[in-house]
Amino acid sequence: MKDADFLALAQALIEACAIRGVSLATAESCTGGLVGASLTAVPGASRVYLGGVVSYANAVKQGVLGVPEAVLAQEGAVSAPCARAMALGAQRALGARLALATTGIAGPGSDGTDKPVGLVYAAAALDGAAVVEKHLFAGDRESVRAQTVRAVLDLALRCLEQKVSN
Repeated sequence: MKDADFLALAQALIEACAIRGVSLATAESCTGGLVGASLTAVPGASRVYLGGVVSYANAVKQGVLGVPEAVLAQEGAVSAPCARAMALGAQRALGARLALATTGIAGPGSDGTDKPVGLVYAAAALDGAAVVEKHLFAGDRESVRAQTVRAVLDLALRCLEQKVSN
């Protein structure tokens, strides 16, 4: 996976945030910091990108991002409610207007549930309102993670555009 694969989307997001005066943060699970790495590959990202939390463990999701224990117990870490809570938690914890979150099963094996490899939830929280998208990506671990980065960056851009048009 090359930085160049995401550079155009990341650059578009950084520019869109800068134009609108929107600060940005990330909360990542299955992508393990790839979203943040894509954003910081853009020169000048520090104008808007505050930082991120790689919350691979449920204890970090709960303790740092404030994902409710009930969500993790009932829905699991790979769920829309968890992705939503991660994005909102990153928004609160880092003081950003826009926060992105990723959680999913990149493979090659399952997480011990009946959820399939490639199942991913991407979330974007803007000014306290969150949108979550469910994806089922095909391919190996690297491919699922790359598709997830693209999906969450695209979701963030669409959220910013909709906020402006509303």
